[in-house]
Amino acid sequence: MTDFLSIQDVTSIDSLIQEGLNAKQNPFANQHLGQRKTMGLIFFNSSLRTRLSTQKAAQNLGMNVMVMNVGQDSWGLEMEDGVIMNGDKAEHVKEAAAVIGRYCDVIGIRAFAGLQDREKDYSEQVLSQFKKYADVPLVNLESATRHPLQSLADCITIEEFKTKKRPKVVLTWLPHFKALPQAVANSFCEWMNHRDVELVVTHPEGYELAPEFVGDAYVTHNQAEAFEGADFIYGKNWSSYTQYGKVLTQDSSWMMTMDKLERTDNGKFMHCLPVRRNMKVTDEVLDSPQSLVIEQAANREWSAQAVLTEILQSL
Repeated sequence: MTDFLSIQDVTSIDSLIQEGLNAKQNPFANQHLGQRKTMGLIFFNSSLRTRLSTQKAAQNLGMNVMVMNVGQDSWGLEMEDGVIMNGDKAEHVKEAAAVIGRYCDVIGIRAFAGLQDREKDYSEQVLSQFKKYADVPLVNLESATRHPLQSLADCITIEEFKTKKRPKVVLTWLPHFKALPQAVANSFCEWMNHRDVELVVTHPEGYELAPEFVGDAYVTHNQAEAFEGADFIYGKNWSSYTQYGKVLTQDSSWMMTMDKLERTDNGKFMHCLPVRRNMKVTDEVLDSPQSLVIEQAANREWSAQAVLTEILQSL
C-alpha cells in the first residue's frame, strides 16, 4: 500500500483487519518499521480521536510525529491553480505540499467538505493537490467524502463483537441542528458493502446518500422496520446530498433511544463520536452495556497502526 485515501487502496480488507487485531495484542511488535521516519499530521479541521490515535499509532511504530493546524500554526493555503493570490491565503499548496513532503516520509491530511459546492467537495481537491505535489504516501484522516480510518476501526469493532457469521448492520440518520458532511456515512457504506453483512440504511426522505457509496444496501425511510433483528446500529447525522449541504429536518423522533434499541436482536450501538447527548442519542443508550462507542474509538489506534504498518513496509 502506497497511499490510504479510500478502500480502493486496500489489497485485502481481511488482512488489514487482522493487522489491526495483531497490533492490539502487541502494539510494539513492528516498532522497527518507523525508526528514523517522520509522519506529518496536517489538520484543516478540528480533531480529537483522529489526531491522538494516529499520533499514538505512529509512535507505536517508532515514528517521529509533527502536527500542524493549517491557518493557525501555518499560513492559509490556496488550493486553486492559476489564481491571482490577492486574497486571504498567503501560500499555495504547490509549494507547501512539496516542502512538507521533504520533511515527512508519510503525510496524514484532514480536510472536511465545505458543503457549498458538491462538485468541488466530491472532487477531493485538497487530497488531490497534496497527492500531486507532496510526492510521499498520504493517509486520509477524513476528507470531503470519506473517513476510511474510521471505517476500518468500525470493521475491526464489528469483527470483535459479532455473534453470527453474517450480522445485520444498520446505518441510521440521527437529528442534528446544523449541516454535517456525508463522509462518515459514505465511507461506512462503502466498507460494509465489501463485508459479509446485511447492510440496511435508514433516513428521512431527502437524505439519500450518493448511489456509488450506498451500493447494494437496502434503503428504507422506516427506522422501526430497519431496526428489527439488527445486530449493530450505527448512528450518524449527515446533511442532504441531493439538496447539497442542507438541513431538511431536525425531526427528534429519529433520535436513538433504548426503546428503539430493544427492537434489535440484542444489538450493539455504534457512533464515530463526538455525539450530542440527548439530541442525537439518549444517555441511556450511550451509557448502556450495548454501547460500543468507547471500544470503537479505542480501535482507531489499531486501524491507524494497521494502515501505517502496510505503508511503512512499502517504503
